[in-house]
Amino acid sequence: MFRFENPEYLYLFIGMPLLVALYIYLNIRKRNDVKRLGVISTVKQMMPELSLKRSYLKFWLIFGAICAGIFMVARPQFGTKVENVDKEGIELMIAIDVSNSMMAQDVSPDRLTRAKQILSRLIDIRKHDKVGLIVFAGEAYVQMPLTADTQSAKLFLNTIDTDIVPVQGTVIGEAINLGVNSFSSDKDVDKAMIIITDGEDHEGNAYEAAAKAAAQGIMINVIGIGSPEGAPIPEGYSDSRYKTDNDGQVVVTKLNEQMAMEIAKNGKGLYAHADNSNSAIRALEDELNDLQTKKSTSLTYSEYDEKFTYFAWFMLIILIVEVLVYDKKNPIFKNVRLFK
Repeated sequence: MFRFENPEYLYLFIGMPLLVALYIYLNIRKRNDVKRLGVISTVKQMMPELSLKRSYLKFWLIFGAICAGIFMVARPQFGTKVENVDKEGIELMIAIDVSNSMMAQDVSPDRLTRAKQILSRLIDIRKHDKVGLIVFAGEAYVQMPLTADTQSAKLFLNTIDTDIVPVQGTVIGEAINLGVNSFSSDKDVDKAMIIITDGEDHEGNAYEAAAKAAAQGIMINVIGIGSPEGAPIPEGYSDSRYKTDNDGQVVVTKLNEQMAMEIAKNGKGLYAHADNSNSAIRALEDELNDLQTKKSTSLTYSEYDEKFTYFAWFMLIILIVEVLVYDKKNPIFKNVRLFK
């Protein structure tokens, strides 16, 4: 995979043809000025050290250096990078609701997409933690075990959709129990779960599961997503039709904020409502910052590896060559016929 980290700098290439045009214009004027002195061949005999080809070469060297500099500041990236990284953080399991109700569009652009945006931002902030992912609907699955590689966590997060769990429903209690069993046995580091859901629990044991987790020292935080007024559930992300019940009535899914708050209360954690601002992220960040961390060393994989250094070296070499090329023939090498 290939990308530019700062692609806006590539617009500088728009000015490069203007630079060439300016050079051609100035060069024509220079030739006309020389012609005023006499025939060019005669002028060359009068000034044997003059070398027009050297000036051409110097210009194109500078032109190449500028191009390399533009690529450098645009920061080309491709391939992957593996490195050992020292981190100090907590263990954090994230459980995300992928039931059909998460397709509702009472938050922009829809509940699931907004949930993934929030979690992606949170993973960026909690980059020193070990992070794991759980998906749940009618069943709960570990999408990614605990890892210090937060970039991989974001890659897994991006693949999540409502089709990833075949059984429909919302088993929050099962997701909590699965999360509890996914933590390490290390007692020197604090552990927490973040559950992001619309709160429509179809199992009924979420309160007990949260209280049991809290008794083991695991904080259960809940992000409620959606609105109390609710919204219909689309048949699909690109479908204008909505799901209906057995009587043909459009199904409206509503955020069960009371249930979400009770789960967080029983889990001795925080409840935050996810709107179109970053207030939920800030509230969770403050809550998680109070937990005990532990140092660890682990391999991390970066989706992109920086390659701008190649262009930096290329630009440096060009500039060194440009400095070594004189506008006039060097008297020491005047008999060398590299440039006539």
